[in-house]
Amino acid sequence: MIKAKLLVSAIAMIGTFGTASAIDGPKKPVAKTPVDYVNPNIGNISHMLVPTYPTTHLPNSMMRVFPVRHDYTTNYIGGLPLIVTQHRAESSFNFYPYQGAESGISPQMNLSYDQEQVTPYRYKVYLDELNIGADYAPSYQSAVYKITFDKAGTPYLVFNCRRGKITANGNVISGSKDLGNKTTVYLYAITDATPVKVGVPAAGGVTWNAEPKAAIALQYPASTKSIGMRYGVSFISIEQAKKNLEREIKGFDVNAVAAVGRAIWNNALGKIAVSGASDKETTVFYTSLYRTYERQVNISEDGRYFSASDGKVHSDEGHPFYTDDWLWDTYRAAHPLRILINKDAENDILRSYILAAQQTGQNWLPTFPGVAGDERGMNSNHGIASIADAWNKGLRGFDLAKAYEVSKGAIEDKSLIPWSHAVPAGELDEFYKKNGYFPALKPGEEETVANVSKWEKRQPIAVTLGTSFDEWCLSQIAQNLGKADEAKHYLKASYNYRNVFNPKTGFFHPKDKDGKFIEPLDYRTSGGPGARDYYDENNGYIYRWDVQHNIGDLVALVGGNKKFVDALENMFNEPYPMARWSFYNILPDHTGNVGMFSMANEPSFHIPYLYNYAGAPWRTQKRIRSLLDQWYRNDLMGVPGDEDGGGMTAFVVFSQLGFYPVTPGSPTYNIGSPCFPYVKMNMGNGKYFEIKAPGASFTNKYIQSAKLNGKVWDKPWFSHSDIANGGVLELVMGPVANKAWGVSSPPPSAAPMPQ
Repeated sequence: MIKAKLLVSAIAMIGTFGTASAIDGPKKPVAKTPVDYVNPNIGNISHMLVPTYPTTHLPNSMMRVFPVRHDYTTNYIGGLPLIVTQHRAESSFNFYPYQGAESGISPQMNLSYDQEQVTPYRYKVYLDELNIGADYAPSYQSAVYKITFDKAGTPYLVFNCRRGKITANGNVISGSKDLGNKTTVYLYAITDATPVKVGVPAAGGVTWNAEPKAAIALQYPASTKSIGMRYGVSFISIEQAKKNLEREIKGFDVNAVAAVGRAIWNNALGKIAVSGASDKETTVFYTSLYRTYERQVNISEDGRYFSASDGKVHSDEGHPFYTDDWLWDTYRAAHPLRILINKDAENDILRSYILAAQQTGQNWLPTFPGVAGDERGMNSNHGIASIADAWNKGLRGFDLAKAYEVSKGAIEDKSLIPWSHAVPAGELDEFYKKNGYFPALKPGEEETVANVSKWEKRQPIAVTLGTSFDEWCLSQIAQNLGKADEAKHYLKASYNYRNVFNPKTGFFHPKDKDGKFIEPLDYRTSGGPGARDYYDENNGYIYRWDVQHNIGDLVALVGGNKKFVDALENMFNEPYPMARWSFYNILPDHTGNVGMFSMANEPSFHIPYLYNYAGAPWRTQKRIRSLLDQWYRNDLMGVPGDEDGGGMTAFVVFSQLGFYPVTPGSPTYNIGSPCFPYVKMNMGNGKYFEIKAPGASFTNKYIQSAKLNGKVWDKPWFSHSDIANGGVLELVMGPVANKAWGVSSPPPSAAPMPQ
């Protein structure tokens, strides 16, 4: 029903967002709408690891595609995509059109291409060697292609799923592909032309009328100049894929489907209206916002969904079921952003994760829930933070008692070992509970715990700090449930980060099982590949600040405001200790460097805001604007690291708006420096939050004075309750810092440790 309403409203919006009809006389330029600013090619060339993908899809939809190639620089595409089932995965079904000698057909083909056009709602490409054009537009669980043949000759379509089976009956193509863990994706497609022959392609030709396999070739009449294909996908069955198609797309008109998609995107992106900045900054903003809608995906199909958690099909009971999320990345900003502009979806997403935990029978909140099950990625259990954050900001669309049960299970019953799958708590977990830190191995000491990955290692500082934060979030949930003793227990445990703080250096420092700091240690480079012997993907300079819930206590540990600010500045000024290529050989995720700060990896995102806690908000304002200007640009390398499906770009959205949720789980936001003179955010239910910062620019980045909801505001933060029912933040901006503004009222931190 929700989707049907969206489609109806989207069709109504087409007239609003479409181009003007032809009239006599000069025409005024058509104003850009939000989706017109989206550039899916931003970041398509990586600085080091994984680039962004130019994805065509509707917001949070099951149907997603991007070009079948290694990255933007690849000179060919490996066919045309039909569905990408999980973020950054390969397309589960591909096909390619062909004209020419039958002997040139094979199951897969690399195709030279040109004139590629990618938007969120449409994909076009021209296969220049074959003189064939392709035009594509998606709906939520279906899509439509139009293939045009510009030269004479017999046309073919060749489908491949690599492993699985594809069959054809007349003009109907159907298939299935095994994704592992009892999970299958199904395809049902119809072409508007009927093939004259069907066969199985192999290297050097086609065996006609053969038993169908993972690839199939269809020959169409020689007079065919174009082929339309519409298709549906499903995780339930081929029959359900057919229903999904029939519900969403009834014809072969790519223009009509694209127009609906365009309107849907403008509705989603238009929840935040920005104005007054350059096209460059506006493009970066709306492209970043578009990225936050790539995940998580709604996999409910006519009120049912397949869950890889138990391998069964369930009723969704009127609530869409979501999956495909890397919570280590997205809890920081993507989930908090959704709380502001899409509360219903955030409620349903968290409800889905609680259900998934229960369906496994283990009652462990997932960490990397995917279409084919929980990948148990990275370290810690930060879905707990998303639950605490949502509840503390007023969301009530999930059962908090059940959320607490699966969150507690993720801490107490599941092993804290990084990337541990179906691994219950063991000796390292017992050590943590007894001693308050995860033990590190001494240099040269062999690993003796069987479930520790040879590559991912123990990551003892990352685990200790991350779990301290998770336990603080768990204490928040317990407090909301009236479980005072458990809230006290987990609040005390949330101070475990103190156990690995080295007062001599002011860094978090790995300890061995005997309680001795590992020596020697270089906070820039020690820890092996990705620093995983001690940290994770980032070095000790980044993890120095990984106490999101208690920055006030961290300021005290480091030695007070001045030493804290000096330590932050030292990080931004600390040079590479070796040749840059040698540094990245050790820490390839640690790109986007400003000194030892890494703009490219999620544990860094809150760091520029920490000046607010130490009496220097003006430094946060300066740093945020310089980082955005340096690393987030409207070009092919305009993203400094792995974007992670909204994990990184949600930071950009918040930071360009001018505020950021430093502590998910706390209903507060830090103020930074807005990029736009005017912002209007649709909070739902007719409520709007406005930010008015006349003259805001890269030059006028400093807050001179502020008002919040009409009252003079001298704090570098505000509460969610200040804006939950709408509000106005007014900022007077200028080119020279007002170093007195916001100094005396740092953002709140955790409660004192109970005795």
